[in-house]
Amino acid sequence: MQLIKSDASPFVRKTVVTLHETGLLDQVTLVDVATTPLASDPAVLAANPIGKIPALVRDHGPALYDSRVICRYLDAKAGSGLYPESRLWEVLTLEATGDGIMEAALAMTYEARFRSPDMISTDWVEAQWSKAARALDALETRWMSHLNGPLDMGQMAVGCALGYIDLRHDARGWRTGRDALAAWFETFSARESMIATKPA
Repeated sequence: MQLIKSDASPFVRKTVVTLHETGLLDQVTLVDVATTPLASDPAVLAANPIGKIPALVRDHGPALYDSRVICRYLDAKAGSGLYPESRLWEVLTLEATGDGIMEAALAMTYEARFRSPDMISTDWVEAQWSKAARALDALETRWMSHLNGPLDMGQMAVGCALGYIDLRHDARGWRTGRDALAAWFETFSARESMIATKPA
C-alpha cells in the first residue's frame, strides 16, 4: 500500500500516527507530495478526485481517502480496537471534534497563505478560530474523562489537532484557561507515535 501525504497536514499526521499505533507502518510506503488547495499534485488526483490528502492506495481495490475512512480501515485491518464498540459513538464524536478543530485551523492557515493580502478576511479567520475555541472548551469541560481513558481514535484526532494549532497558530495561546487539556496533551505528545510524526 501507499499513503499519499504531506507532513504538515494534521489529517495526514493522524493517519501516520494510526499506522504507528496499529503496527502497520512497515506495510505502507509513504509518498510525499507537494500539493495545495489551488494546485493538487497529479498523484493526489489519481487517488482522490477531490484532490485532498491523505489518500491510501491499496494493492487491491480502489484507493481510500478522507482520514476518517483510512483510519477506520487501518484499525479494522490490524484489529487494534481503536473504535471500541462499547463506546463507539463517543469515540466517533470525539474524532469528529478533533477533525473539526483541524478543519477550522487549516482554513485559517489557507486564508493567510493562499489569498492576496487585500482579500484576507479577518472576520473569516476569527470565525474559524471561534469554532476551534468552542471545541477546545468542550474538550476541557466535557471530555477529559474520555481523553484520560484507554487509547482510541478520538484521542489521536484531538492530539493531532492540538499539535497543528501549536504548529500554525501557537500565538493564540490555546492552553490558557484549559489546564486539564494542556496537561493531557503534554502527556499524549510523549507517545512514540506522536514524537515520530511531529512536523519539523
